[in-house]
Amino acid sequence: MTDIAVEVSDGVAVLTLDAPARRNAFDLAMCTDTARALDALEADPDVHALIITGAGSAFCAGADLSHLGSSQREGLLAIYEGFWRVARSPLPTIAAVNGPAVGAGMNLALATDVRLAARSARFDPRFLQLGIHPGGGHTWMLQRIVGPQVAAAMVLFGEVLNGEEAAACGLAWRCLPDDELLRAARALAQRAAEVPRDLLLRTKATMADVTSLDDHAEAVERELVDQVWSVGQPTFAQRLADLQARITSSRAGQA
Repeated sequence: MTDIAVEVSDGVAVLTLDAPARRNAFDLAMCTDTARALDALEADPDVHALIITGAGSAFCAGADLSHLGSSQREGLLAIYEGFWRVARSPLPTIAAVNGPAVGAGMNLALATDVRLAARSARFDPRFLQLGIHPGGGHTWMLQRIVGPQVAAAMVLFGEVLNGEEAAACGLAWRCLPDDELLRAARALAQRAAEVPRDLLLRTKATMADVTSLDDHAEAVERELVDQVWSVGQPTFAQRLADLQARITSSRAGQA
């Protein structure tokens, strides 16, 4: 039986880690199931955005490293795939962090585009406290999101951030009461669902590309390719006509 649940409604997919008895900790089967679910969702033209959350009181309490096998390197890489697959997704992604996100579970949250935190959320690297070096790109992702000082406080000194603290330092976009978290995540994702899917995916790809550029002019050229494409799409022409019609109607009402 799979340890994830997937629900799709109005263009938004919700993937729930559904192993509350072990606080949704990753094992190899869950990593495989997550990757397969993303393959299916990305192939579905009706899915525009993805929310990831956890069942019960935890988001994801890390990874079960007891089944790495004879090759620890390959075993760790297989665990990483659970959140790497999320990081590679062309879909806009939101982590609805409903409780502790520990170690590899925190990596899963870091792998998404936006994190919404419940007040009961806890962002806890915990690698060093367990006697293990951080892995899966944790130090790279965390420093890019919150900067070197916050990352050092968390990774080297064991600071654990709650939802409000995570929002204050930019680790989370917003902190919400627990009972409002998923509703807020759906509302945010719904805005993406209202955008043409191909435009949405192209824009996310552009945002990833320009982070490696150092020059404004290069960024202009990179964006120009897809902006020219978008101007030629029927959706742009229709929405522009609708806007012009509303402006004309408003002016007529004021006359």
